[in-house]
Amino acid sequence: MCGIVGYVGSRNAAPIIVDGLRKLEYRGYDSAGIAIHDGKGIEIVRALGKLVKLSDALEKRPLNGTTGIGHTRWATHGRPSEVNAHPHAAGPVAVVHNGIIENHVAVRAELEGQGIKFLSDTDTEIIAHLIHRELDQGAPNLFEAVRKALGRVVGAYAIAVVSRAEPDVVVAARFGSPLVVGIGEDEMLCGSDVTALLSHTRNMVFLEDGDVVELKQNGYRIETVNGTAVDRKVKRIDWSAVQAEKAGFKHFMLKEIHEQPDAIEATLRGRIDLQNGDVHAGEMGVTPEFAKTLGRVYFVACGTSHHATIAGRYWIEKIARVPSVTELASEVRYRDPIFFPNDLVVAVSQSGETADTIAAVKAAKAAGAQVLALSNVLDSALPRMADGALYTHAGPEIGVASTKCFTTQLAALLLLAIYLGRQRGALSKEQGQEILQALWETPSHMREVLGDADYMHVIAKKLTHAKDVLFLGRGLGFPIALEGALKLKEISYAHAEGYAAGEMKHGPIALIDENLPVFVICPRDSHYDKTLSNMQEVRAREGQVIAIATKGDEAVMELAQHMVWLPKVNDDVLPLLTVLPLQLISYYVANLKGNDVDQPRNLAKTVTVE
Repeated sequence: MCGIVGYVGSRNAAPIIVDGLRKLEYRGYDSAGIAIHDGKGIEIVRALGKLVKLSDALEKRPLNGTTGIGHTRWATHGRPSEVNAHPHAAGPVAVVHNGIIENHVAVRAELEGQGIKFLSDTDTEIIAHLIHRELDQGAPNLFEAVRKALGRVVGAYAIAVVSRAEPDVVVAARFGSPLVVGIGEDEMLCGSDVTALLSHTRNMVFLEDGDVVELKQNGYRIETVNGTAVDRKVKRIDWSAVQAEKAGFKHFMLKEIHEQPDAIEATLRGRIDLQNGDVHAGEMGVTPEFAKTLGRVYFVACGTSHHATIAGRYWIEKIARVPSVTELASEVRYRDPIFFPNDLVVAVSQSGETADTIAAVKAAKAAGAQVLALSNVLDSALPRMADGALYTHAGPEIGVASTKCFTTQLAALLLLAIYLGRQRGALSKEQGQEILQALWETPSHMREVLGDADYMHVIAKKLTHAKDVLFLGRGLGFPIALEGALKLKEISYAHAEGYAAGEMKHGPIALIDENLPVFVICPRDSHYDKTLSNMQEVRAREGQVIAIATKGDEAVMELAQHMVWLPKVNDDVLPLLTVLPLQLISYYVANLKGNDVDQPRNLAKTVTVE
């Protein structure tokens, strides 16, 4: 949530910053603003609403200068308004900030006691005043003033700062909120995500918690908040800027749904050993010795990533024969969980920056557990904290409602289960070969399912006026039922619930009548007979059944009003196929309603605060 872009160089900064903010729109926001040093002082323009409002304001009041910062805000402290929009200024200083300052009430009271007047309701404004105070008290430059001011701050932040006295400097810092530096030719940039910077450079430095960086046209320096000089490696990003464009699709989400076969291929590439029925797993940091003595796999995740871990738990127990649990990271962090040294804690987050998941990992590491991070973002916070990392290589995902990051998480978790199973002797070479061959063929099967997108559009037309929708599934169909319901509610704003089909009689059956659409995930897997029985119960109560089923299933044809057909595949790879129709149908329903599909209301792509 929220987005930061900073620039210092030889070009006019304003259009570069606004373009970068546009690349960050997927993070969610309700206002935007920009501060540019025009050679004489800092000029600020802010606007409530989407970036088009900021662009309109800049047309009326153009800003020219080679140094600047910009921000898209998602309201936390203070309602969405122009006065609460960033940047915030104090004296010669302007600041943009992501995160939450936990001690802002105490610091604000202290500053107000010194006669300082606040113009906004935000916690961010205290940072500007603290930096201004440090300059007034003799800090030799902006870099030192920022470093000292942050010593007073408790909480999560990514900030970028400019000062009237230093027209060729941007100072940035992070703690608990992502920030990356881009190294260009005679220019330096910073941003909340590499996607904001890829049009200008692929050479990135990922800041770590406690880093403060000074950016100038010809270079940068990094120190910790405590004043220790540090050197961070420069990473080369292989995503192209084109990958973050819509490529002819109406929305990023639709593009990303159709990118899933390619994304799965990228996730599998170089990791599958079909000859030996095994997985190349050096990057995971899970040695064969640890795998053999492993006592438990403990998943922590939020939202869509949590649904992926439910499938992961199923695979780990079935394939590797290791006890496994999965918990919402937001619940783990607020109780006193028990971790053991022989636990493998698998933290799953598409951004690698999810605040609750980071907090859960800190608790696990403090207890001595080994941590594996599963993320899509290179060198994000979770992989840096963990003992090993498993990257999904899905490429940039712009749509707020996750699609390809979810399916690549599924593929990566299945690889983990196979690796553990082979190392522990629970999975034979032949069994490993069978699952890996099915996984290798999955992108082709995904393309086949996606080829029926027009029929998903037909089904979606039947659902545009539905106020409630039920999703049912068993086994590996259960997390897909949860994910299907989440997708529909996220972008169409219809109320939807995902349920384990075996739980239908324990409550949801009371809702079923002729007006209730019910998705039933019913491929011919090991749970088929029981799920078919649930479908019969829905039809007996005149529920409207949309079945996700194996091609040619006559029993399903007799019961369902609409059938989405899947090819016959190995049970373990079914979730990568069963979810595709649900993603497409959710997309089409939202689009037919005229909703903002890529940026649904009230949601943010990366949840870096509680």
